[in-house]
Amino acid sequence: MTPETPKVHHVFEKTDIEKNRLVAALSYLGLLFLIPLLLKTDSPFAQFHARQGLVLAIVFFIGSFFFWIPLFGWAAFIMVALVDIYALIKTLSGEAWEVPGAQTVLQKLNL
Repeated sequence: MTPETPKVHHVFEKTDIEKNRLVAALSYLGLLFLIPLLLKTDSPFAQFHARQGLVLAIVFFIGSFFFWIPLFGWAAFIMVALVDIYALIKTLSGEAWEVPGAQTVLQKLNL
């Protein structure tokens, strides 16, 4: 039996969230994750979402080779798109929702 990794809750300053939530939301619109990643280096909130947007962009890129497959690919595309939309909505509401698996990928990529 392996011990569970403790859940990390990200806490950001309210001023950072209010000032950068619209820019951070760009992270979930395809390659627009580059805007907060490169322009908002002083905002932990924007950087958190930009890095997750990077992971979702990679998933979309890799998935594009499989999304055309009937049923399986379509279902995978819908699931990834729904996660992307949900993350966008959470970001606009000022929350730091973790995309499932994104933090693990970021740690493995050392980002």
